[in-house]
Amino acid sequence: MIKFRHFIWTAVASVGIILSSSQSFAQQNDRGDQPGLLADDSVELDPEYQKQMVYYRTTEAPGTIIIATAERHLYLIQGNGRALRYGIGVGRDGFQWQGLLNISRKAEWPDWTPPPEMIARQPYLPRFMAGGPGNPLGARAMYLGTTVYRIHGTNRPDTIGTEVSSGCFRLVNADVTDLYERVPVGTKVIVRQKPDL
Repeated sequence: MIKFRHFIWTAVASVGIILSSSQSFAQQNDRGDQPGLLADDSVELDPEYQKQMVYYRTTEAPGTIIIATAERHLYLIQGNGRALRYGIGVGRDGFQWQGLLNISRKAEWPDWTPPPEMIARQPYLPRFMAGGPGNPLGARAMYLGTTVYRIHGTNRPDTIGTEVSSGCFRLVNADVTDLYERVPVGTKVIVRQKPDL
C-alpha cells in the first residue's frame, strides 16, 4: 500500500510539473512578435529565400499569388511558366491554414492591433501600435479577405524561412514593398499547406 501511495504522489507531482512547464511555455514571448525592435536590414537571407524569378507550372492567371507554406515561399505568377518567388515566414504549429482569398485592403506602414485571441496567448503584447520601423507588421500589409490574416513585412528578417507567426505570412520589408507595388486590391491568393505533386 505504501508503494502504491508513493507511485500515486510521484505521478501527481510529474503531471503538475508538466502542466506548469507547458503553461509557462505558452506564456513565453513569441520570437516572431517583438514590438519596438528595429529591423536589422543587414541580415542576409539564405539564397533559398531571396527574391528570384523561377520556373513555375500552373494554370492560374498571371497576377495570382500562391503561398506554399510547406516550402516557405510565396509565388507571384508571371505567366509563360514563370513566377517571382519570395521567401516567407509562416504560421507555427497549430496556426497553419489553407484556403482561397483575395487581397481586400492594402496599407503602408500599417498600425497593429493584435486580435483578442493573440492577446490571450501573449498578454505582454501592446493593445495597439502605430505603424513604423519597430512595428511587427513592417513596411506594408495586404489584408486577406475578412480574416485576421495578412501578408506583411517584419521587423524580424531573421525569421524568414521559419514557422513563427500566428497565421500571417511575413516577408522582409524590401520584398513586401516590392510585392505591394505589383498587386492590386482584389488579387487572388491561394494558400496551400502541402507541396504540389
